[in-house]
Amino acid sequence: MLFNTKRLLVRKLNIGDARPFHEMESNPNVKLYTGGETRNYEGDLEMLEDLIQKYTLKDNGFWIWAVEDLALNEFVGTVAIIVDDKNEAEIGYRFLEQYWGRGYGKEICPALINHGIKSMGLNAMYAYVDKRNTASVKILEESNLEFIKEYWNEEDQCTDRYYKKNSDANS
Repeated sequence: MLFNTKRLLVRKLNIGDARPFHEMESNPNVKLYTGGETRNYEGDLEMLEDLIQKYTLKDNGFWIWAVEDLALNEFVGTVAIIVDDKNEAEIGYRFLEQYWGRGYGKEICPALINHGIKSMGLNAMYAYVDKRNTASVKILEESNLEFIKEYWNEEDQCTDRYYKKNSDANS
């Protein structure tokens, strides 16, 4: 276990997560605002194996972990911390669609930010969100990130909102 909240546990992914991981990653509703193509089971299994392998890399800056509901003892999604060359990191989260609306994002986001700054020693945490993704906008608005700006994202052809928290900011 890396960290937990009242209802959720964050841990390393394992090969036993393959089925629910594929269910999440192959759902076009889950990926609607985050981009990336859906893959078949074999493609997602290969991706899962690659993510697990990254845990062993000395200079890994691409962390994706499993999220479990403690009461259900089930995989419900993933969280991510992707570190850049300034020792700052983008956060992300995805949940299986059947777990949407349970407040998991609102609960896990502050804990993920805290983990990045306090446990991993990162200089700052940040997030980008397509403003049409109203559920994630709400999660980030209620997190301990500060809204910085809204801008046109040429690559994804959408308006993104950018949020950030520096490590020296008050928790």
